[in-house]
Amino acid sequence: MSDVGLNVPWYFIPVIVLLQAPYGLGVAVLALLVAGIPTFIVAALLARPLIDALRRHAARQTAYEDAPQSHQVKTGTPTMGGLLFAIVPLAALLLHPRRDTLALAVLVFGCMAIGVWDDVTSIRRQKNRGLRALPKLALTAVAAVAFFVVLGPQPLVVFPFGTVPAWLWYGLSLCAVLATTHAVNLTDGLDGLAAGVVIPPLFVLICACHYSSATIGVPFFGAAMIGAVGAFLIYNRHPARVFMGDTGSLGLGAALSGIAILTGMQLLLLIVGGVFVAETLSVIIQVISYKTTRRRVFRMSPLHHHFELAGWSEAVVTTRFWLASLVVSALGFTLLVSLVHARID
Repeated sequence: MSDVGLNVPWYFIPVIVLLQAPYGLGVAVLALLVAGIPTFIVAALLARPLIDALRRHAARQTAYEDAPQSHQVKTGTPTMGGLLFAIVPLAALLLHPRRDTLALAVLVFGCMAIGVWDDVTSIRRQKNRGLRALPKLALTAVAAVAFFVVLGPQPLVVFPFGTVPAWLWYGLSLCAVLATTHAVNLTDGLDGLAAGVVIPPLFVLICACHYSSATIGVPFFGAAMIGAVGAFLIYNRHPARVFMGDTGSLGLGAALSGIAILTGMQLLLLIVGGVFVAETLSVIIQVISYKTTRRRVFRMSPLHHHFELAGWSEAVVTTRFWLASLVVSALGFTLLVSLVHARID
């Protein structure tokens, strides 16, 4: 009998004590230790061979014609580095081979496959124009439906409202997948930007597993993604030696939205993913304004380009967007904990 009152082997005691840490922080630390750090090590070891392979196969980025002129020097940099994220579902399935982990793997692999198609099309055309928006959205919806089918019946819970009708749960969940994948895709426009911005919301969603019915495989999946993204940032930080491409950005968005769905945090994504929301809104506002008044609200959209043209260096924009992501994720975490404990009290 251990001194925590459970009849378990002594070597499980640190794990049990860790899981008792408040606000889901214990779950997050355990997941990072078990899944995040090992995945980081493996991804860091695989990143260099992957970059070399992308170079050999001429998988090179062509700068977007309408991007700021400073981006033209990025032409020729290897792209599709997001293939590195393919180890995340494999690691999660190895650690916890359950139905929800498999469903997450299906969603991430499905969205990554769409990204591969898009990236290969751009490479062959030698233009930063792959699949059109509507076909890409439709294919993402197919990936989301496959996710729901593999997932099977779930608690129809949406925080902070609790149980909701099935039509509302599936509708919000589908919107979460479509919006998040393409918002992350829009944000992937500067060295290290999308990769750094996605880490804080992923961490908050891992903590949110503590307040949901999600199995341990879900935080393992999120922690493995943080590990892989951290390894990728070694080569993607400014000046980037590789880009993730749509392969990576759609995969990241799929993981973020899938974990949010499994924890019932579809609406919390609007807060913790506030940077992605701002990037998407900047594009919507710009398009509506130009089509109706022929005036631009921003110097250029998405929002990160506006600040570049305002005179901020690429590194400054990236760093401040990372900080903004950390702030809105902290706000979302505070809201989550406050509402949960208010209901308990």
